[in-house]
Amino acid sequence: MRPGRPWPLGASLTPRGVNFSVVAPLATSLELLLFSHGEASEPVRVVKLDSGHRSGDHWHVEVEGLGLGTCYGYRVFGPLQPGGHSFNPSKVLLDPCARAIAGWGSYRRSAAVGAAPNAAHCLKGVVTERDRFDFEAAPRPRHSWQRSVIYELHVGGFTQGAGCPVSREQQGTLLGLIEALPVLRELGITAIELLPVMAFDPSDAPDGRLNHWGYSPVSWMAPHPDYLIGTDPLSGRDQVRQLVTACHQAGIEVLLDVVYNHTSEGNQNGPTLSWRGFCDRLYYQQNALGEYLDVSGCGNTIAANRPLVRRLILESLRCWAVELGVDGFRFDLGIALSRGDNLAPLTTPPLFEAMEADPDLADLKLISEPWDCGGLYKLADFPAKRVATWNGRFRDDLRRFWKGDDNCAWAVGQRLSGSPDLYHHVPVHPGQAITFLTAHDGFTLADLVSFNTKHNLANGEDNRDGDNHNNSWNHGVEGPSTDHAITSLRERQLRNLLSSLLLAPGVPMLLMGDEVRRSQGGNNNTWCQNNPLGWMHWQPDAGDQALRLFLRRLLALRHQLVDLINPEFPLPERPQRRQDDPVHRWRQWHGVEIGRPDWAGWSHTVAWSINDSIDGPLLWCAMNAYSKAVHFDLPVSTSGWLRVIDTGLPPGDDLPATPERWRPGGIPLESRSLVLLVARRRLAGVRLP
Repeated sequence: MRPGRPWPLGASLTPRGVNFSVVAPLATSLELLLFSHGEASEPVRVVKLDSGHRSGDHWHVEVEGLGLGTCYGYRVFGPLQPGGHSFNPSKVLLDPCARAIAGWGSYRRSAAVGAAPNAAHCLKGVVTERDRFDFEAAPRPRHSWQRSVIYELHVGGFTQGAGCPVSREQQGTLLGLIEALPVLRELGITAIELLPVMAFDPSDAPDGRLNHWGYSPVSWMAPHPDYLIGTDPLSGRDQVRQLVTACHQAGIEVLLDVVYNHTSEGNQNGPTLSWRGFCDRLYYQQNALGEYLDVSGCGNTIAANRPLVRRLILESLRCWAVELGVDGFRFDLGIALSRGDNLAPLTTPPLFEAMEADPDLADLKLISEPWDCGGLYKLADFPAKRVATWNGRFRDDLRRFWKGDDNCAWAVGQRLSGSPDLYHHVPVHPGQAITFLTAHDGFTLADLVSFNTKHNLANGEDNRDGDNHNNSWNHGVEGPSTDHAITSLRERQLRNLLSSLLLAPGVPMLLMGDEVRRSQGGNNNTWCQNNPLGWMHWQPDAGDQALRLFLRRLLALRHQLVDLINPEFPLPERPQRRQDDPVHRWRQWHGVEIGRPDWAGWSHTVAWSINDSIDGPLLWCAMNAYSKAVHFDLPVSTSGWLRVIDTGLPPGDDLPATPERWRPGGIPLESRSLVLLVARRRLAGVRLP
């Protein structure tokens, strides 16, 4: 045994054995426990660390003769400090930097509460390699923000269900996702965003339920064991690398939904699993009485403003980006990471400053939710220049417009032109905003047009959980219907919503299964539903297939027209162009008459064109959310118009592979429908899939 060194954090191989290093600022001594295997109930060796193994806030030791696969944990000793930190040396702690975890078979969450020893039911860290990802064999796709389309999915949910194309032994796993990649590639997405794949506690749920989504981390470094094949914890990192390699070779980027705003340890009455046992006063925001402050809705809030905590989060990001090869991160309740002591919002949060200055993270896509449960909401003023944010106003305003609410026309116009009203009167640039209509938390697209209210009784919380403000509309009947008038209107609305999303500037995000009308039975919070409610829909009928074809062609069309739909530099808006105007291309708003938009509160129609100073109008689109058909006048196209989208037509004709010419000087729009015309020269010779 040697004193070791404080860096790198965690357990790392040395020529003689393994170096262990962990942060515990207030501790007086530590014990490193070595176990013979992951399910061992007692350590085979206890290594005591005293002041000779301490450098500042770091405790470290090098143990000779150890190697890959060594299982270990810690006990931490220190003074009891009412209103500060209370150590609990009866608990075996998981190293916050462990890159693999063992002991899941004997783990009991309840054993980590109270004063009784939990060695027989604890999680253990596992010594792993720290090799870099082979970017030569599988380089990052590096799609520009301008051309990116994100598909949010749950690894376990996407690779299960009746009719799933994944082999039985790989269903529910990271490797199983590889088998499903052709489906995603054919659809036309450029990136998958995975719900949490860092190790989480499935038992962090009410009695009789399991945590399915994974927003309950026990580690920020190790992959979740339920997504792995086999029981060897050392194979987990390679399985992540295999998935990332397959995605890169398919031209698909991998983004991770990461939870750094809280942990599975809950409030001061929760289990002592890892961070809390080393120094709860360091890792968690607390008041003077030692009570945990919570803006996550999960019992605690990580103090990301503190240097030692910040470094641990950066170490996690490098672990997944540099060692495992992922291409970016989406920060759950990310604005919570900008809070300082006493939860005060910081204008220059040090975590984001460090993240943006780190060369290892420079080529990643970074995304965040701009809100937290404490009411902080920063969109245009999000305190990080390189971090894109979810535009929740886009979701809400598009839903309300197609639902037929009043006072929506002007708001939708703002969303379709890049939300300049939300971004200091400057339209959004690619990579600044994520536009979306649905996400994992909320209704699926099919349920959005089929239910007026949430139906969450299956979650066991008397329908109290989940959002009550969904801006949804069942179109006459709650849930499934056999009424042709209702089902056909719902079909139109699905296409209206998807078209609105993909004809707007920004980076669009799609939800798993929306392309095949996946339903959750009206449940808008399936966090504990590891069953068909939370799984992908793999047995689509003819109507489901028709919607998927519509979306596939819509994505191909967006790719063809990306310079018009999602230009690299936002288009200015002009009522009309003057001769001396230097603008080459601009957006013009219309109503039923050319150049006369109707922004009144009672208006349910919006139309616009993209015009070129040489070629004239290149694109014209109209949206009619009114209960009756409306006739629109058309601007004159020098090369003639092609009718590319008309959601008022039957499936298959609403977005044909070869658009038809449109010669009249006006066009009727069916009630609650959308039409897109494109100048012939822009799509000459193009055939959609």
